[in-house]
Amino acid sequence: MKKTSLFLISCFLFLISSAQVNKAPAYPLVVHDPYFSIWSFTDKLNESTTKHWTGKDNSLIGLLSVDDEFYKFLGEPQRELKTIMPLSDTQVYNCQFTESKPAAADWTAIDYDDSKWQTGKGMFGTKDVDPQTAWTTREIWIRRTFDAQPTDIHELLLKAKYDDNVEIYLNGEKIYNAGCCSANKELVLPKSIEQKLRKGKNVLAMYCENTGGQAYIDAGLYDRLPSAPIQQAIQKKVEITATQTRYEFTCGPVLLAVNFLSPLLMNDLDLYSRPISYVTFKVTSTDSKEHNVKLSLFPSIDIARNKTTQIVNKTFYKQNGVLFQKMGTDEQAILKKKGDDLRIDWGYFYLAAKEEQGVTIRSPEEAAPVNIFKGRNLVYSGYYSLRISLGEVKNVPVEKTILLAYDDLYSIQYFGQNLQAWWKKNFSSTEEMIKKSLDEFKSIEDRCNKFDKELYNDALNAGGETYANLCVLAYRQSLAAHKLVRGPNNEILFPQKENFSNGSIWTVDVTYPSAPLSLVYNPDLLKGMLNGIFYYSESGKFTKPFPAHDLGTYPIANGQTYPEDMPVEEAGNMIISTAAIAKAESNANYAKQHWEALTRWVEFLVKDGLDPANQLCTDDFA
Repeated sequence: MKKTSLFLISCFLFLISSAQVNKAPAYPLVVHDPYFSIWSFTDKLNESTTKHWTGKDNSLIGLLSVDDEFYKFLGEPQRELKTIMPLSDTQVYNCQFTESKPAAADWTAIDYDDSKWQTGKGMFGTKDVDPQTAWTTREIWIRRTFDAQPTDIHELLLKAKYDDNVEIYLNGEKIYNAGCCSANKELVLPKSIEQKLRKGKNVLAMYCENTGGQAYIDAGLYDRLPSAPIQQAIQKKVEITATQTRYEFTCGPVLLAVNFLSPLLMNDLDLYSRPISYVTFKVTSTDSKEHNVKLSLFPSIDIARNKTTQIVNKTFYKQNGVLFQKMGTDEQAILKKKGDDLRIDWGYFYLAAKEEQGVTIRSPEEAAPVNIFKGRNLVYSGYYSLRISLGEVKNVPVEKTILLAYDDLYSIQYFGQNLQAWWKKNFSSTEEMIKKSLDEFKSIEDRCNKFDKELYNDALNAGGETYANLCVLAYRQSLAAHKLVRGPNNEILFPQKENFSNGSIWTVDVTYPSAPLSLVYNPDLLKGMLNGIFYYSESGKFTKPFPAHDLGTYPIANGQTYPEDMPVEEAGNMIISTAAIAKAESNANYAKQHWEALTRWVEFLVKDGLDPANQLCTDDFA
């Protein structure tokens, strides 16, 4: 499925008139690359479960205890779900399907006769998404029967994952549809739809159309159980800068400031590549009285796995004055999965803090604050905690900084060779990288503060306040689509992932609209986006007289997987991008290295560019 962009799609950008960026469709918290990416999807940090950009839970929960009174300031524990009809992630199911359009219009009805349809296992999809049942035609129709007891349901929740055009029906009534996109959806259905459920037999009918590339369809129904609320901290402020997202809360008689910082400074590739985010907590008494304050942070094991059925191992240890929590899947299937709707399930997630009095890392069974979750129909068993005792807080603020990191071990496969992230050339271990990052925090924070001001002011001078706010929102979001990788010859490789649009890696028509950001701050990163495409042609692996559309499906870059070429557009994109590098650097050295390929592409455009016949072309930036 071809779509216009990835992290810079227009639905994520909107006009803001305030002096500071304080509202966004999604708020970046821990933002690095297509796999290590955690966001808040609500305006208040404690109103929803934090999520991976794909929409799946990557939960972080934060509690502040003030004189033994608990306040939740970060995230929302997942509410327990009672399965009515499962997704294939947790249970393989059988259902009826056909790849030929049903003759009768009532194919979604309960009493429709589907006995002549085929029987298959969900989920259905093209072979490149590892389906239970392969789907090879343009369209598919599916019917799942299930029993229900509708009088016992609290909230009817639809979970659906799909690519591309989709329609979903419950007992003959359409309950969801979407066009030309792929997504993970969790929707609480209104009571009017819930009332369509019958006691006994029911039917969930699904239709999906593959408009090109990979495709898949899966859906399930759940009863979301009610929960007793946890006392909320009162959010007073949120502010977004290029590299940071800052919040302020009132927690009874104290003020809590929380800052998420991802040091994505493009002019320092060694720092940029470190997969780290800092979280700083600062507490101040608001009534000039002493208050005993403790802070607990709970990261979920979901951050290190793709499916909730995967087993995750956890370890806790000390090394060189740093406390570590480390977790990763038991399987460790490095680079074994590729595609669009995936989270990483190899490598290790780290929570780290300097070893100081009052700072502990432990399992929830050992952490008293987790008792607040019990008896509330909340899922908490997958969490492990950092506990910080801030002591007696009065007039002087108390501040602590912790670090979240992810070592993916190997980042991409590049023509058969597994490659590591750029940062690994400078460190012998993840622990060494984390310790250095903690030691350097203050200087890194100062550099990020300076950069944030410069980016905003430069954009303000260039295009005004609205433009500056858009640039602030776009900065981390755009960079999080990329991964900085060390090439086989120590060259810079900077592939990106096409977001919910076939999952391609190194897509040329995504490189082109993202190029200006790299041209402004570091043209070497644009070279990293072009290097792989040049190599593909210059090595003879791609023999056509124009550039490839992509190098594979993220994170596997072994050659183009998209079924259609885009000859004129991709040739133009590569030539213009190379020329832009020459202009930015005031020399043509990079172009000279690739003159033979560029010449071949120019000759193709001279011959066919003005009469391209029937070929695919996107309209990202017309």
